[in-house]
Amino acid sequence: MAEEKKSGKKQVMVAIDESDCSKHALRWTLAYLKDSLADSDIILFTAQPQLDLSSVYASSYGAAPIELINSMQQNYKNAALNRIDEGTKICAESGVTTPKKVMEFGNPKEAICDAVEKLGVDLLIVGSHGKGALERTFLGSVSNYCVNKAKCPVLVVRTKA
Repeated sequence: MAEEKKSGKKQVMVAIDESDCSKHALRWTLAYLKDSLADSDIILFTAQPQLDLSSVYASSYGAAPIELINSMQQNYKNAALNRIDEGTKICAESGVTTPKKVMEFGNPKEAICDAVEKLGVDLLIVGSHGKGALERTFLGSVSNYCVNKAKCPVLVVRTKA
């Protein structure tokens, strides 16, 4: 079992990204499940896709300056840290002052499911972007992937239409 399980508390992970949908899912969770989560650890999770440097290499004829690459990587990391900070502020507004914070790099849907297993998560909560069938076919859906692949129950919070 994961080390987090030693505390005896349930592990509830909310996946957040830059979208309003994920912020809505976090706010909804804290509002509607507050009593149920009283004896749970809240984990704020964000996944940052790997930096795509193909355009940088192409525009510099294959010899991109290392300073540019380092700067881009730092900007990606800062964006992820800002998402975690924003999630922490949303939690504080609801009286949750000590959420666990986890940031991973990689394909978000795979990183979320890997974190579920690694952290021993009991409930995963994700927002829904409300993509139509055609968009899901071509772009995929993180929430749909998690529903089918995560090793725990998944709650998908939709925004009101």
